[in-house]
Amino acid sequence: MAGRHVSRVRALYKRVLQLHRVLPPDLKALGDRYVKDEFRRHKAVGSDEAQRFLQEWEVYATVLLQQANENRQNSTGKACFGIFLPEEKLNDFRDEQIGQLQELMQEATKPNWFSDSESAEPKL
Repeated sequence: MAGRHVSRVRALYKRVLQLHRVLPPDLKALGDRYVKDEFRRHKAVGSDEAQRFLQEWEVYATVLLQQANENRQNSTGKACFGIFLPEEKLNDFRDEQIGQLQELMQEATKPNWFSDSESAEPKL
């Protein structure tokens, strides 16, 4: 049972990092760091929290794959990644998670050095 869980976690971790290859370089770097930190942080959590953690990352991977496919078919050439986070979902977050989300938002909205000035503005 534990071996199956470990291989599921590793496969998901690897899948997310592979999916990040479609992101612009600045978002890829940010996303890779975040994924690595989150998976490390949740290494020793209880069974229920581990299940929720894996479910959320599986949803993220599915959405990212869908958006990558849509962006490939998009003729405008502008890639769009991300989803709206409803207030109800935010209400379920712990204070620590809100802090992490705020740090992530600040990092993601910094001007980047990889793209032109037109696309440096955050797309919320």
